[in-house]
Amino acid sequence: MKCFLGGTCANSKWREEFEKKLKIDYFNPVVEDWNEEAYQQELKEREECDFCLYVITPRMEGVYSIAEVIDDSNKRPEKTIFCFIEKDIDTYSSYAFGKGQIKSLTAVGKMVEKNGGKWFKTLDECIEYLNSYLPF
Repeated sequence: MKCFLGGTCANSKWREEFEKKLKIDYFNPVVEDWNEEAYQQELKEREECDFCLYVITPRMEGVYSIAEVIDDSNKRPEKTIFCFIEKDIDTYSSYAFGKGQIKSLTAVGKMVEKNGGKWFKTLDECIEYLNSYLPF
């Protein structure tokens, strides 16, 4: 089993913590030099991975990950997982979504579920779900 780790980049540390706890294989699309080769590899992994996880944090700078999760929840609902975290804290600063943003992200989560995907409220719930696919 393999999981695509999509969602917020922008120096968010969620992937580092997530990778420490995840027991299945994963693909982290974050690279130092984003170029056409990296983009094509990301597309390939999104297609081939067993799960596509999209974690949105307040560090998000664009909205393309929202489009990706909705697209995947329509085209590949059985493998689409969505999660947003309200606060993103690092050593130097704290970022948080406002009430309006939380309302919108909650609507995205409901849409993902309506399309047949999964929506989890915490990273730990995502990890527990994905790790449940380990062979015994």
